[in-house]
Order: sequence, then C-alpha cells, then structure tokens
Amino acid sequence: MALTSLVVCADAKAVQVLTRALHDLNFEVDNTGDTGSAQQHLTDKLFDLVLVDCENEPGALELIVALRAQFKRDLMIIAIVDSANDVREIFARGASFALYKPVSEERVASTLRAARGIMPSERRKKPRVPAAASATIAYENVESATANLLNLSEDGVAIRSGRVFSPRCKVYFQFSLPAEVSVVKLSGEVVWQDPSGRVGLRFSRVPQASRSLIDGWLREHLKKNVQHGPFALEPSQVAPGGLGLLAVSAPDRRAQVRHACRLGAELYRTGSKTPQRCTLTDISDGGCYVETSDTFAPSTQVEILVRTEEHKLKLSGKVHASHPGFGMGVEFTQKTGQQREQVKKLIDCRDLQEVSSERAPS
Repeated sequence: MALTSLVVCADAKAVQVLTRALHDLNFEVDNTGDTGSAQQHLTDKLFDLVLVDCENEPGALELIVALRAQFKRDLMIIAIVDSANDVREIFARGASFALYKPVSEERVASTLRAARGIMPSERRKKPRVPAAASATIAYENVESATANLLNLSEDGVAIRSGRVFSPRCKVYFQFSLPAEVSVVKLSGEVVWQDPSGRVGLRFSRVPQASRSLIDGWLREHLKKNVQHGPFALEPSQVAPGGLGLLAVSAPDRRAQVRHACRLGAELYRTGSKTPQRCTLTDISDGGCYVETSDTFAPSTQVEILVRTEEHKLKLSGKVHASHPGFGMGVEFTQKTGQQREQVKKLIDCRDLQEVSSERAPS
C-alpha cells in the first residue's frame, strides 16, 4: 500500500510542485486549501505525511497542535514557511521539518528525501526476516549490477545499492538465500528508496520454483527472526531516534548514537576555497551524513563549515560512502581535542532540529 499525504496549501503553483515530487516518492496526494477543511480530511482518511502552508500562521499552528495531539509522533508534519514566520514556535508546536518558500523543485525534493528517510516505507503486515546475501540485479539499461539483501518477506525485499532508481522502476534480480544453494530468480518494482542506498522492492512476478524457495526459507527463520514494520532493518543498522544514514554497510555500523538534524552547511574539498552548499541530516560523535547532489569519491578529505545562532563550527573528515544524486557519509577525523569539542558542540546544539539550509547565515 502506498504512503498517503495531505497538502494543506492554497497556492496552486506550489501544490503542483509538491504533488509532482510526492508522486515521485510513491505518495498518494490529497489537497485542501484551508486548515479548517484539513480536519475533515484527517477524519475521513489516514495520512502518513501532512504538509501545512503557514501563510496563515495562527490557523497553521492550531492545525499542527491538533495533529500532534492526535497522532503523537506517528505523523510526519512539514511546515511550509517564509521569513515572516516564527519557525521556532512552529517547531515547538510539533512540526517535524520546515520547507522554505519559494517552493522550488530542488527544495521540495531535498526536504521530502530527508523526511522520507525516517518514515516507514509501507504499511505492510507481512513479517520480514533479515537476509544478508549478495544479489545481481538488472534494470532499465543496466544488465548486471550488484546489491546486498537486507531483509525478505513474502511479497517484497529490501536491498542496499549505490545506484539511483527511477520511481517504480522494474528490476530483475537473482540471489541465493543464506545457507541455501538454489538460486531465486524473480522480478519486482521499486516502491521506495532513501539517501543511504536502501531500496524497497515489491515482487511482481515470482516463478513457482523461486516462490517455494522463499516460502520454505521464511517458514524456517520466522520463529527466530520475525521483525514487524515495513522492510525493517536489523537493530544494529537503525539509529535510536535518527536516520541511521551512516550505517551504509556492515563495516560502518558505528556504536555512537546518531541524531537526526537539518543543518545548513558549507562543504569544502580539503585544500579548496570553493564552498558547496549542503545539508547535514544525521550526526554522531563519529561522523555525519551530508545531503548534496554533487558528491565526492570515497576517501576524499573534506571540511564542513556549520553556522548556528550560537556557534561557527568547522569539522574535518573523509568521505566514507558516496551516493551520487543523494549525498555522502562522512567520517570525522578527530585528531585534536579541539576538533572533538567542535563535534560535541554541534550535537549539543539546542537548535539541531530547527536550523535549515535556507536560514543558515552566509
């Protein structure tokens, strides 16, 4: 079942941009022009994501407070704001992210990708079992590429891949399940993907021989490893309260607690004076995830300059994993006590969830 979204906005052009971006991420989209009718929509239908235009700030705040009281933390709320809005108050009332006007395709895509990364992928009830195995995939003009299985259910699979797939892309893949010799061959459709390289596939055609292999393997392992939730990852791969974007591979499963954030920053290749605008969306003592469309190769030495209302912080690191079109996982190189203190200040910053790339001072 696709995820559902409600856009509470009367600006037709903004709604058009938002709807197109939401469809690209496999969301169903409803729209209403005022906060009053939004309440009725939420009574009639269950939504996973609500975007609220804060042009009428009192009405928007009333709606956000009502949503958060009713749905607690289960609902993702994105506030559409401009410089006239009190963004601190909007976050305090329960907004999860801020999308700054003008509502451009680039800004919408960046914000929605960050929000999508910490949302459940689909409301499924099929149990999933962790399945660490290699797979070979073919799609569009790619005949043979490698990917890693994360988990498996009766009707879908989650993989990790460094490639970017078009929405609802058809994928043909084959793999051998752990402790099995026979090869599973089937086709599926991309239903979601996130900046860390995880991809959710829904099976579309499963030959009988492959169906028997999958069903038998699941029956054997369900009693030991049942996990509930959409395409769940192993517990070691998910950061408490955060995106977990630094867990890009088995060797990178760090022990540090990761913090979800939305911080505007400047990214420099070490030795270069040319800044590249980016957004930090996940940070820990050991590293961070940098959301940017222009990525560097793994092992590239980088410097990240972050400005908040209280601090100007400079972090040094190297690219650990690169996801072209999405961003990079950066491992901090903390060689001095001063550098470690810089990271600590950033993690301790009260505005971690409230500072966006559009508001960071130049």
